Amino acid sequence: MTQRTKRSIEVPGVTHGNVPIPMGARVGNMIFSSGIAGKDPATDKVPEDPAAQAHFAFQNMATLVANGGGTLADVARVTVFIKDNSMREHVNKSWLELFPDPHDRPARHTQLLDLAGGMLVQLEIVAVVQ
Repeated sequence: MTQRTKRSIEVPGVTHGNVPIPMGARVGNMIFSSGIAGKDPATDKVPEDPAAQAHFAFQNMATLVANGGGTLADVARVTVFIKDNSMREHVNKSWLELFPDPHDRPARHTQLLDLAGGMLVQLEIVAVVQ
């Protein structure tokens, strides 16, 4: 049986509060995230501005992948949870900034969810590190 290395991955400045959950984990060549909020890493707070939340969520995603040894090209799937449909325009703007090539984007699924704590958007990802 092959032994796999598992390790927690964090985004500096972004926490799950007092809950002992890492931002993600790398197992072998795969990265799995926990919920990635649109928190500002400088304050560990969720801004009220929807565009800022979307921006920080995607930047936190990129940081998580980089801290796990990957790049955005390694992201295979993104699940986007939004509080309401008005967030789609902000999510799409941030999405296009990180994934501008329509022939080189990860799979994505967007779902409405009653997010807590002022969150308007949250991401979950799976990446396969090359």
